[in-house]
Formats: sequence, structure tokens, C-alpha cells
Amino acid sequence: MAHTIKEKKKLIDRVRRIRGQIDAIERALEEEMDCSTILHHIAGCRGAMNGVMAEVVEGHIRSHILTSGTSRKDKQGQAQAAEDLIDLVKSYLK
Repeated sequence: MAHTIKEKKKLIDRVRRIRGQIDAIERALEEEMDCSTILHHIAGCRGAMNGVMAEVVEGHIRSHILTSGTSRKDKQGQAQAAEDLIDLVKSYLK
């Protein structure tokens, strides 16, 4: 997947931040923090996971789904379809 190689550092940095958020959940549980604090940490982690998933899916669509059309009209149609799909996936991942 060329797009993940191209964005490797950025994606790894995001995953490392997510790891930190998961560690915070573990600490909150070990320290017997109140459930609202734990739920807050979980929600943040879930949002971060959805964000990294959306980024990888978007790269996949742009790199592997879109093909070079033979005409400008074909390319415009493909680009619009890709944008619609990206928006749809992002809305489900929120």
C-alpha cells in the first residue's frame, strides 16, 4: 500500500498517541478512578482510532479505487464518487 508507506511517520505518530491513550485507560482502571473519567478516556481513544482508520481508508480510496479515466469527464465523475464515499465513511466513523 503505497499511501501508507508515503504517510508512514504520520500514521505511526498517531498510533503512538493512541497507545498513550490506552495506557491512560489502564492507569485509570488501576487507580480506580470514577467511571466518568474512564469513559472519557475510552471515548477519546475510540475517536482517535476512528480518525486513523478514516485516514487510511481515504488514502486507500485515493490510491487504489480511483483509476485514471480516459476523459476529463470520467476523471471528474470518479473524483466526485470518491469524495462522496470518503464523506460517507468519515460520517460513520465519528
